[in-house]
Amino acid sequence: MQVVINANKLAKLVKEKKSKQNWLDYYQLKYSRNPSQRPTKKTGFLGLCGDKVDAINYQTAEIERLSKEIAEERERVKTDPKCIMPAAFVSFKTRWGAAVCAQTQQTRNPTLWLTEWASEPRDVYWDNLAIPYVSLTIRRLIVAVAFFFLTFFFMIPVTIVQSLANIEGIEKRVPFLKPVIETIAPTIGVAIPMKATFFITYIMVDGWAGVAGEILRLKPLIIFHLKNFFLVKTEKDREAAMDPGSVGFDTGEPQIQLYFLLGLVYAVVTPVFLPFILVFFALAYVVFRHQIINVYNQEYESAGAFWPDVHGRIIFALVFSQLVLMGLMSTKGAAASTPFLIALPVLTIFFHRFCKGRYEPAFVKYPLQEAMIKDTLERAREPGLNLKGYLQYAYVHPVFKNDEDDEDDDLHGKLEESITIIPTKRQSRRNTPVPSKISSESSADVIPEKEF
Repeated sequence: MQVVINANKLAKLVKEKKSKQNWLDYYQLKYSRNPSQRPTKKTGFLGLCGDKVDAINYQTAEIERLSKEIAEERERVKTDPKCIMPAAFVSFKTRWGAAVCAQTQQTRNPTLWLTEWASEPRDVYWDNLAIPYVSLTIRRLIVAVAFFFLTFFFMIPVTIVQSLANIEGIEKRVPFLKPVIETIAPTIGVAIPMKATFFITYIMVDGWAGVAGEILRLKPLIIFHLKNFFLVKTEKDREAAMDPGSVGFDTGEPQIQLYFLLGLVYAVVTPVFLPFILVFFALAYVVFRHQIINVYNQEYESAGAFWPDVHGRIIFALVFSQLVLMGLMSTKGAAASTPFLIALPVLTIFFHRFCKGRYEPAFVKYPLQEAMIKDTLERAREPGLNLKGYLQYAYVHPVFKNDEDDEDDDLHGKLEESITIIPTKRQSRRNTPVPSKISSESSADVIPEKEF
């Protein structure tokens, strides 16, 4: 068990020391290329003002000062009871034990022990663990109040517009719009198929060209050269500039959802639209599969936890396409078929509720049967594997792991050998998942699923 310790100040000092060390390496490299002139810098704001001093001596003195402060702060954190937070990470020898503890109530009083699955060590945001519970409650209250007022003031224009939502009401209040209103319905029946040409062009320009741009990676190439020219000072900076990053789910997934919505809407209205969508999805599958396996770093593995949200949006797209089809049929002289089409969105929503009730728990909870099977297979394949030494430091704050990482190299090697890795043509010095931006590189090890 690893108790959470508030080491935010220590983490800032360590980060500052790494920055000073990087500058010292840069000035030493610069001096080695031109020994006749020692590098200098100004001690003021951003090096633009202040006294001009010897850069190497100044950075060396700063590193020594920070080293002393780090040692003092580390001792204070380890001995001060106020730095111990009311939270802890508990590791288990078996997946079954972790699943039982994480998914059950431990005491009669539900406020004494609150257990839940822990994030992977690389995804732990250590700064937030030091936020007091009262502060978190106040922040939630502020957000709730802001949300209430935003919704309240938004309802005012919505109420005004709602009073004009009825066509007859609009004709009574705004008589000069009556000719326009009478032409809306026929216009919809003609305008929706006509817009297919625009969306076909949009898919060819944004979708097909976007897939081609993804495989070419021109933007990252330009950014790398700009960083290499303006920001790179040492080999460490160059390696950071060459980092390909991870898949942009925040931009890629909504784009795919939009194309899926367009395909469903125009599947019946304009069937000629479908080949363009199918070509995009085929190209996107090939390109993104290649990028994920051979280019991008794996920043995290969620085990499909995001799929329920994706499924809900697909259902929304399907219902929306059905409503558009009903409106289109009513304007094309086939209003008699509209009552029969009402069953489509009703059945679709019922299917969504059925899937949500039956299958969503599989994405939220870990099955005990699966845990037992994996534990049995692990004991059969690795009867002598001892994870105690590895789990002992898995959830230790990154600033405390520098002294302990070297002790577990042999055990880490055994764990990595037991993991099946997809063979690729990529030549990389990094054979482990990329460290999280909010954690340190020392926590980039592969953690068994029994961690929680």
